[in-house]
Amino acid sequence: MHLLAAAATASNENPSGVFGNDPWWLTLAKCAVVFIFLVLTTLLMIWAERRVIGRMQARPGPNRVGPFGVVQGLADGIKLALKEDLVPAIVDKPLYILAPVVAAIPAFLSFAVIPVGPVVSIGGHRTPLQITDLPVAVLFILAMASVGVYGIVLAGWSSQSPYPLLGALRSAAQVISYEVAMGLALAGVFLYSGSLSTSQIVGQQAKLWYALPLIPSFIIYLIAMVGETNRAPFDLPEAESELVAGFHTEYASLKFAMFFLAEYVNVTTVSALATTLFLGGWRAPWPLSLIGHGQLNQGWWPVLWWSGKVFVLLFCFIWIRGTLPRLRYDQFMRLGWKVLIPFSLVWILVVAAFRELTNEHKTRIESLAYVGIPIVVVVLIWSFVAEARANRLAREVEAEASLPPRDGGYPIPILSGHAGGGRAPVAVAAATDSTEVLDG
Repeated sequence: MHLLAAAATASNENPSGVFGNDPWWLTLAKCAVVFIFLVLTTLLMIWAERRVIGRMQARPGPNRVGPFGVVQGLADGIKLALKEDLVPAIVDKPLYILAPVVAAIPAFLSFAVIPVGPVVSIGGHRTPLQITDLPVAVLFILAMASVGVYGIVLAGWSSQSPYPLLGALRSAAQVISYEVAMGLALAGVFLYSGSLSTSQIVGQQAKLWYALPLIPSFIIYLIAMVGETNRAPFDLPEAESELVAGFHTEYASLKFAMFFLAEYVNVTTVSALATTLFLGGWRAPWPLSLIGHGQLNQGWWPVLWWSGKVFVLLFCFIWIRGTLPRLRYDQFMRLGWKVLIPFSLVWILVVAAFRELTNEHKTRIESLAYVGIPIVVVVLIWSFVAEARANRLAREVEAEASLPPRDGGYPIPILSGHAGGGRAPVAVAAATDSTEVLDG
């Protein structure tokens, strides 16, 4: 009996050996459940977003269709599906029709490798609550995210219109920038766990969630996943203030709805990936994990813990949208290329050094000494250099604080240029006689 219990526990902790043994009907049922879950989550996410942001802005939000307006998202979806599908005459029609399909399908495929729970019994078959797993499952998710952006690029290109094209170009640059940062953030998890399999990464977080030892990677991933999904304050490909509606300006009816379906499904997928890689996946949070020697991590209970973590992250998406204003495009790119990516590279070196010292059987104190002392020295040198540069710029600005009057005019203040130290002093002599202005 003890051997059977140990075998069952081992299969729950690391179910990678049980994939590929499910009958066809069970695999089909898993796919149907995932599809229904993502569609229902999209409807609830739209409703919750409008209700929560409404409360943040002291207004009720949707409250007419269904109890508390919960069916408003379904009503909007039916309305979009039944609207007339107008196709502009100048568009590249094959690509125009293909674009929303290319954007939506990879969003659903990414969820195939997300573990929702451990091995359970369904219809007399022992099966993990996951459609499948791959030795490079996380890379599969990143690949699907990269393919999804082609739908946005094709939508802008095929519309044959300037504003959708600009939105598509922005989206391509945005995904390249923040997918690099996201991949570097996930590289820390790969180094720490030694695996790219999602089920194995969850299995290795039995004692400690990776969000604690890899908190820089977790923070970078949280920022990058907002940029990857084109959500506020990083929703620049569909910035209505300067691009009308961005890449989907020329779309209507069901095609228009598919772009938003892809966006919300991607939001759910990146939240589920953050839960899997950093928050223990389907494992119960402490101290619930101590109850009954881990009984709450068996059976169907883990589905509840996994869902709770995912919905907390989805609420954070709503909270950010209702709180932060949209960034300028140059600020957005500067954050990605000059902050997130360099910091991620440095952090990968730190994680790799810790991993190598651990493999050499060094103690934690020795590892901290070997890695921490050089980091402290570099930070101190950088802080001294930054402070000296700031003092020098302050002295230069103070020396040019004002210009003397010229030709009997008035002193003109300095007009500062770009942020970060660049200055463009401008002096304009004020005319003392109004006739000079009229004659000039």
